[in-house]
Amino acid sequence: MAMTVQRVENAAVAVAILLAMVALGQPWWLLLAAFLLFDLSAVGYLRGSRAGAVSYNAVHSYAGPAMTSALYLALLVADHRVVWLLLVAACWAFHVAVDRALGYGLKLDEGFTHTHLGRIGPRPRVR
Repeated sequence: MAMTVQRVENAAVAVAILLAMVALGQPWWLLLAAFLLFDLSAVGYLRGSRAGAVSYNAVHSYAGPAMTSALYLALLVADHRVVWLLLVAACWAFHVAVDRALGYGLKLDEGFTHTHLGRIGPRPRVR
């Protein structure tokens, strides 16, 4: 039940970001075009489960988009309008939200299929 609520909440976040992009006259298609870029963080798994989890989690948390948005707002207060920074934050948050809505959570050290939302992928067959 809790996992279902988290998935619905994250789907709502993704929809809200998409609607905000449209309402603000920004290129909504950029959300889709940049979507897979954030998955490059999984390359850390080439060094092992622990390194993979660290690199993946660093990019698949809402902390990054929040800090990027805060930087945009700080620059805006200083009269510097750097819209591309806000677009990066939107694409980043959209990616995290869609991943979480699909059940892909932050990775644990045991491997890619172990997440904070539970196990993903096919279950191992019991013989």
